[in-house]
Amino acid sequence: MAHEEDALEHERASWQPSPGLAVAVPDPVQNPGLPPHRERITDKDPAAMKRAVRTVYTLFYLSLAGSIWAIAAYMLFPIESGRMVDIRHNNLFIGLGIALALLALGIGAIHWSKAVMSDKEFVEPRHATRGRDTTREGAVEAFREANEESGFGRRTAIRGSLIAALVASILPGITLFRGLAPESSPENPIAGDPVALLSHTMWKKGERLAIDPSGRPIRAADLTLGSVVHVIPESLASLSHHDGYLEEKAKAIVLLMRLLPEQLPAEHNKLEWSYDGIVAYSKVCTHVGCPVALYEQQTHHLLCPCHQSQFDVSRSAAVIFGPAARPLPQLPITVDDEGYLVAQSDFTEPVGPSFWERH
Repeated sequence: MAHEEDALEHERASWQPSPGLAVAVPDPVQNPGLPPHRERITDKDPAAMKRAVRTVYTLFYLSLAGSIWAIAAYMLFPIESGRMVDIRHNNLFIGLGIALALLALGIGAIHWSKAVMSDKEFVEPRHATRGRDTTREGAVEAFREANEESGFGRRTAIRGSLIAALVASILPGITLFRGLAPESSPENPIAGDPVALLSHTMWKKGERLAIDPSGRPIRAADLTLGSVVHVIPESLASLSHHDGYLEEKAKAIVLLMRLLPEQLPAEHNKLEWSYDGIVAYSKVCTHVGCPVALYEQQTHHLLCPCHQSQFDVSRSAAVIFGPAARPLPQLPITVDDEGYLVAQSDFTEPVGPSFWERH
């Protein structure tokens, strides 16, 4: 029974030093004890306590106002125009709102702990952290005492304002996620549709394959056996950076390779999508979108350097190693009347990593 009442009895033996290591000193350090307790002004004066409570919940409500202003500023100062002055105003006023929300919340919490919560000194002995029923009951009691001493359960104004400020402080960050997605417009009706944006590239029927980055069209006769060339749509070279050059290039970039026709067995390849042993595959890895830029011409393997996924070009770029879940999308190609390599169509499946439309 005594063993159950003393929750630390099973640990006391481990606190004792080993006889071989114990050192007896004639003047051991004495416990200095705790300094005399100094009462705060809020402990002495009830009016000061009321003022401190009002200050705390006023700061919490000020934090709430800052969060609301950050959300309002996001709508009052839009950046869709792309003008630098609008972007500066948007960043300035949203930043001020978030700064006010977090600063007031932090100052309020500190002032609450220093001026309102119970103020006393105590010593907590260090010991091993193996819990028993009595230890758990003590922990529950500690939480109960903390709630009583902090006034969290009694001071409804502080509790309500704190909860409101904490919840509101998250909302500006959530609101800013809206700006990550473009909006559709009459000129570009699919700008706000990520499924359509990820499913289509600039490749289309008759689009010539051009060398990246010069934009010079490439003939089938220009490709030597075992070569690999990075190609882009010819029309991409005329697109400016403001019109989405990098975004379109990231989706449309292609690796063009030439093998012997007999190295592309019909049972593993769509021969009608290739021309005289020339095949074109997306350069964007189907794992997480890294550039598949390494080609081993003896084995006809493509390697993604990021996570080591490998694709076999002689078998429709099938995955033979690594975390990629599906083959590289193939671009159907042929030649035009002048001998230039052209696309038969766009990719027939989304390029890059699998996303929510793929099951």
